Parts: sequence; structure tokens; C-alpha cells
Amino acid sequence: MSVDSISQSGSSVASAYSAGRAVISARRHCVSTGHYLATQAAFQILEAGGNAVDAGVAAALVLGVVCSDQVNIAGVAPMIIWLAQEERMVTIDGLGVWPAAASCSLFEEKHQGMIPDGLLRTVIPAAPAAHVEALSRFGTMSFGECAGFAERFAREGFVMYPFMHEQLQMVKPKLERWPSNTQLYLPGGEVTPVGGMFIQRDLAASLRYMIDEERAALAKGGDRERGLQAVHEAFYKGDLARTITSFHADNGGLLTMQDMAAFRVRLEPAVQTRFAGMQVYSCGFWCQGPTLGQALNILDTLCLREMKHNSIAYVHHVAETLKLVFADREAYYGDPGFQDQPLDWLLGTDYAQERRQRIDPDRAWPGLPPAGRGHPASPAGAVGESQGPFDTSCVTVVDSQGNSICIAPSDVCSDTIVIPGTGLAPSSRGSQSWGRAGHASSVAAGKRPRLTPSPAMLVQPGKLVMPIGSPGGDSQTQANVQAILNMAVFGMDPQTAVEKPRFITYSHPDSFSPHLAQPGRLCLEGKFDAPTAEGLSALGHDVVMWPERLWRAGGVCVVRHDLERGVMDAGADPRRAASSAAGW
Repeated sequence: MSVDSISQSGSSVASAYSAGRAVISARRHCVSTGHYLATQAAFQILEAGGNAVDAGVAAALVLGVVCSDQVNIAGVAPMIIWLAQEERMVTIDGLGVWPAAASCSLFEEKHQGMIPDGLLRTVIPAAPAAHVEALSRFGTMSFGECAGFAERFAREGFVMYPFMHEQLQMVKPKLERWPSNTQLYLPGGEVTPVGGMFIQRDLAASLRYMIDEERAALAKGGDRERGLQAVHEAFYKGDLARTITSFHADNGGLLTMQDMAAFRVRLEPAVQTRFAGMQVYSCGFWCQGPTLGQALNILDTLCLREMKHNSIAYVHHVAETLKLVFADREAYYGDPGFQDQPLDWLLGTDYAQERRQRIDPDRAWPGLPPAGRGHPASPAGAVGESQGPFDTSCVTVVDSQGNSICIAPSDVCSDTIVIPGTGLAPSSRGSQSWGRAGHASSVAAGKRPRLTPSPAMLVQPGKLVMPIGSPGGDSQTQANVQAILNMAVFGMDPQTAVEKPRFITYSHPDSFSPHLAQPGRLCLEGKFDAPTAEGLSALGHDVVMWPERLWRAGGVCVVRHDLERGVMDAGADPRRAASSAAGW
């Protein structure tokens, strides 16, 4: 049977609101992000007359301060934007490329094909360019107006909260490898205690420098566009670029002034498919975004509702679907500028039917499933526990004109060096490339790594617009799929949908170097009962029980704009407890 659309089953006023947190509903504008200060900044921008893009950029910049263990101002910031008046979807990749000096031979000869921690995994920082590009093309406010919140929170500090403290404590041995990281994140040798003030003066100065360069351009009679151009030049050609690249030159890094000065983000059409009467949009095959559409294509005609939510059959079918999709990701996903992408058939209904037939209702796939259409079976890399970070945050906004944005800002502070004097840990996203030739996402000069952060948007013309995203590395698509199914198939409101127990498969090569795999591994959050776990084990899944609402299962942010009712409902995932939503 075919599942109902969200507008039919999920946005009914009669839907049961059974979430632990309040469901945030609004009629004018609404926002959900990974931290309450980012939500506050976005909401204030909206109240001041800014649009969704202005608010989204402000929130993403704040996340680079108040979640700087998970998001870096000089990191990545892929985004997807819905322009309501034009009924047009656009993506900005917000992802840097490998420096001109990078090559597979470098990593094969000196690092056994791995991408080591430190400066060598640096790709060109893209988030600043993405924010400027978004404001220039689709925003209404200056960079300074949007960045002022982030600069203030860096300069004056904010109260250390439990999740950030926990994450920094977990990576403390990694931070201790480099003096600049230690100085910033381990003042006095320890993580700032919960309730203490965490101040980032160097980061505030970097933000202030970009703001001041914009103001100087405006003071000279430049228009808004010239001011934004000055911000771009401050980061990519000015003092910040010189400081970053000089440090690379002195410490064995690859990044140069030429790399920085030539960099531009790319605007690209969104990849799309259909599910339950909706268009499902994501960024392209340079990230894992299309895995969302692939998974929903395979699940579209399964009798999910009849299986019942989070039953043995339901979990088995969804997990097996995700395993098949990740096998295709391993085989085919990579920067389209360096290889042909089989877009049409990967997201086609015929291929979805082929893959659906590979699901055995009575047995989990033994080992890692093969990719489709005769591609050699995945695993790339050895078997073992994943060591990759669970970084990233999320911004989702809908404004009073119906415009919408989803941003997935990211990059950690624990696997590369904070550049002294800047507070910045330039994008270490090279960790998501393969340092050996022949892989779809192998290292090459000018090539984008295959990114896990993957913002998404669902649209049903005249009825629904819904930005949705999640942190969590390889958990991101899995969390988004489950939240969407909770709304589309089981009629849940957004907050209930993001709070329901999740399951996460690790039966795929990890996206982070060294790309380890855990064949058969399926993790269940603690609210799954023993009979369900035992039933899944009997089907061949290697079941591991997690605590309830574990952060490793993602942190979905979503705003569902019901155009027929004129109401926006938001969900903010308690797994990342600082997340919050606001609306009016």
C-alpha cells in the first residue's frame, strides 16, 4: 500500500501531542536549531524584519560559537533554501575542496592511505563563503547584523552546558595534542565546568575583523553587496587568510593563499525524488544527501503502517533499506565534478524496486550488502568500532513569507589544530575522503570530500514546506528517515516524531577515516523492549542496546509549515538537550 502524505496524516489538528517537550506552534515565523542561543538569535532576526536566510545565517554563526566543539566558523555549512515567491529550491554546497597540493599519492606513500588528524586533513574553509553568498543572493541584512550575536557570545562568553562539557571531556586527550587547542578548550588543563563561563576572545576578534571590514566598505560609500564582498575578502584574501596559510606553511600543511583566494562556493539545483505525495529535496552527490531520497523510494510501497511503529518487522525493513542505500553511497557517491553520477537510476523507481527485492523479510543481510548494478561489494576499510566524530548541528527556519532554509553547519575542534590567534579550526572535512585511488571519494586537488552533513527539505505544493536536518555523522539520514516516517506514516506531530525511540545501523563503512565497518551491527535506544531486541537478533542483526535518547542517534530539528492551516509546528530533539524551537 502507499503511505499517506504528511498533510493528510501528520498535520491534522486531531493528531496526538504526546511529546515530552512542548510542541512549538506559530503562525508568523518559526525556527528550530541545535542550541537555544542560536534559536534566540534567529528569532530576533525574524522579529526585526529579516527573512529566513538572514535568520538562518545568524543561527549558524552562533552555533559556530556556542557549539564550537561540533561546528566551526571556518568549517562547512551546506544549506538548502526554498524561495516561496519563485517556488524554487536551491542549494549552496558550503563545502571546501582539497588544496592544490593534495593527492592520493601523498596519503598512500606516507599514511597508508589514511587521512591523519591534524593540518593534512584541512580542506578550504567554506562556511564563511556560504554565509556571505546566501546573504548576498537571498538575504536582506548585512553580515554585521547577522554576525553580531555570534561575536557577542564569543567575546562575552556563555554558560558552559552539560552536552558541550561532556563532548569536550570525551575528546580531552585529542585536544591535549596541540597547545592552541589546549589553551582554548582546556583552560588550566581542564574542561570548563558546567555552569562556568566559556569565552573565546580570539574567535570574537576574527568575527569582529570581518564585521569591521564590511563597515569600512559601507563607510566608503559601498552598497550592501560591496560590504558583503569585503567580508569574503577579509576571510579569503585578508589577515585571516594570511594567518591560516602561514601556519600551514610553517607546520607542514597544504593550504596556501592561492587556494584561499580562488575559492567560491557553488549554487546547484537540489536533488529530488517523491515520497508520499511530497517532493523530497537534498543536496547533491558530493554529500550523503541523496541517501534520504533513495531510502524513502525503497520504503514507499512497503506496508509500514501495517507492520506497526518500531515493531520487529518495521525496524528490520527500515534497517535493511538503509544498509542497501549505504552500500550505494560507498560505491557511487562523490564530487560530480570528478566522475559521472548515475543520478537518474539511483533515484529512479525501477531501481528502488530492484533494491527492495534484495530485502529478505526473514533474515538480515549477512555482512555488508553489495551496491547495485553489479558494482563490487563495499567494504572499504577494516572491521572495527567507528571512531568518527558525531559532529554537526542544524538550523531550520520558515519566515512570514513562506521562505525556508535548512543549514547543517559542522566541523570539530578535536581532530585538527586551532590556528593560534584566530580561535578557528579550519575545516578538517578531508577526514571524509579516501586516501587511496579508485574510490568514488578519493583525494584529488580541487575535489570536495563526500560530506555527511546533509540538510533536506520536503515540499507538497500548496500544502506543506518542511526543512529537516540532524547532526550525527552516518546517523543523520537514519534519524531523518525515521522522523519523516513518524510524521508521514504514523501521523505524529514534529516534536513527538523526533522524540520517538530510534535504531541506528553501523553495517556500512564509516564515512570518517579510517572508514571502519561493523557488519550486522544494529543499535536500539533503551525504550525498545527485550522481545523486540530478541526478535531482531533472531533475524540475524547484531543488536546492541543503548540508553534512552542517546545523542549518537542524531538530533533532529524540523519546522513543518502547514500551508492549508497557516500553522508552523516545530520539533527540537532532546537527545541534544540544548536544542530548542521558537515561533510566533
